[in-house]
Amino acid sequence: MIYKVLGVILIVIGAVIGITIIYNNSQQRQQGIVFAPRFMLNALWETYKEDYWDASTGRTIDKQRGNITTSEGQSYTLLRAVWLDDKATFDLTWQWTKNNLQRTNDSLLSWLYGQKTDGSYGILTDQGGQNSASDADSDTALALLFASARWQHQSYKNEALRIIRAMWEHEVVTINGEPYFVANNLEKNSTTSAIINPSYLSPYAYKIFAVVDRQHAWNRVADSSYRILNEATTDSLDKNSSANLPPDWIVINVQTGKIQAAAGSGLTTNFSYDALRTPLRITLDWQWNGDSRAKSLLEKFSFLEKEWNKHQKIQAGYTHDGQPLSQTEVPAFYGGTIGYFMSTNPKLAENIYKNKLQALYNTDSQTWKTGMSYYDDNLAWFGLALYNNFLINLIPSSLNAFSSPAPQSPQALLSPDDKPYSN
Repeated sequence: MIYKVLGVILIVIGAVIGITIIYNNSQQRQQGIVFAPRFMLNALWETYKEDYWDASTGRTIDKQRGNITTSEGQSYTLLRAVWLDDKATFDLTWQWTKNNLQRTNDSLLSWLYGQKTDGSYGILTDQGGQNSASDADSDTALALLFASARWQHQSYKNEALRIIRAMWEHEVVTINGEPYFVANNLEKNSTTSAIINPSYLSPYAYKIFAVVDRQHAWNRVADSSYRILNEATTDSLDKNSSANLPPDWIVINVQTGKIQAAAGSGLTTNFSYDALRTPLRITLDWQWNGDSRAKSLLEKFSFLEKEWNKHQKIQAGYTHDGQPLSQTEVPAFYGGTIGYFMSTNPKLAENIYKNKLQALYNTDSQTWKTGMSYYDDNLAWFGLALYNNFLINLIPSSLNAFSSPAPQSPQALLSPDDKPYSN
């Protein structure tokens, strides 16, 4: 009897081993288990915090660039935290940002923090770190408004309003009666031309700012942003022709409103690590607001589909006339451009999503298969989240429920402890 039982056990064990071997060598196993998108996004968020976020302070650290912290990095952490309903991470990140980056004179954020030459840590003024980067200010203000809506705390909205009003005062330049969102607080004082980074332009955010800050014409900033984006995409700028790709940088003549290539070192017209965010931002306006201008602009980026069809990959950057800057692929470019494919060719978007973004995720370890740089991690995650409809507008569908009546003074929107912004 004992031998019979032992024999049965050995047969069962053998069968299990055989099935395991067959499964491990099967195509199904090679494809991996696909978890629910929320599970994947949350797991990658935890990995990001382990790699790039200091849980003792709330500081986001770019380890590939000498352990610096940028206002952009803090804003990305805030956005990811509020979209994933991670209030503890959001609050600690915002507290560190307020204490270390927020400028006391105008509420904008200094853009660069790190180790100084004397060994101490602070704003890197020798690199212009005390100046603002308008994309980070905009993203931070939006994250705070989302936090106010999600967690029902007025204080977040008050903080956002101070930044939004400071942005209008110091980062919006009026040319021939039209307001334009420029790259930083320095451009306001220019008498010739102002620098614009097209990838900083976020029409979806300005439409929300228009609801909460009714003193300023933010919807007109959305309008001028589409004009700039369309012209910068189609104009040949410093090349003989355009591949209809948005550039990293341009300048605008503050007298005429005409755009042209920037002359400054490093301010190229390439479609590179700045410009790759433009399709992502414009897709959000298409998804949230159905703005036909967003769809029309995205359709202009058809070079990306042609490049994919020709090479089955998107290179890490192109000149404005479409010449590749390298022969390598990086995750950030797929995260940044997936929105274009989603809006114009959903089947192709699915292919790119599965093979260039989702394929980066290790279902066994619940992390990236290989280590990601700070920037690749952020943009790849945003691309994954965009595709799976997790980058949602958290402001209530009835904006009237979130907005305040047009006040006679800014103080009407603030709590008793807040000082009104003075124009």
